[in-house]
Amino acid sequence: MKYFTLLIILLFTMGSIEIVDFNKNSNIEKWIIIDDVVMGGRSSGSFRIDPDGNGAFEGSVSLENNGGFSSVRYQLGKLQIDGNTRVILRIKGDGKRYQFRIKANSSDSFSYIYSFATTGEWEQVEIPLGEMYPSFRGRRLSQPNFSNNYIEELAFLIGNKKEETFKLLIDKIELK
Repeated sequence: MKYFTLLIILLFTMGSIEIVDFNKNSNIEKWIIIDDVVMGGRSSGSFRIDPDGNGAFEGSVSLENNGGFSSVRYQLGKLQIDGNTRVILRIKGDGKRYQFRIKANSSDSFSYIYSFATTGEWEQVEIPLGEMYPSFRGRRLSQPNFSNNYIEELAFLIGNKKEETFKLLIDKIELK
């Protein structure tokens, strides 16, 4: 009987990979802000751990000087997907749309993108890896959706073609 119980536990936990689980002591020095200032824009984002131990990506998006986006990126090294097909985000947004982005190779110029709306409440967002499409500078590329065996970088981006303040709280990111 105890072997059967162990098998059930293994089946439910097998394959799930925790990428990030923020807490008050999380080290965020590898989380890098990249705003449109790299192209002359005036948007401003920041990333910190909030008092409750969540990752907090917040700031303002400006359309001045052809700007319009803010992002935060995290380089993982080479994270094997191991047959997982979905990214699960536990987040609390502000009612705005965001993009979740991944790169199979951090040196790639393009990212695979999935857009999602937030509700203003804590929620779980399930992202099918196979639905993440390749894009470069806002243009969809004519190549296949994500199908790699590993991820080296992940990012969140806001760029809704309007001036706005934003705040996205991130509790957890995992592969399932």
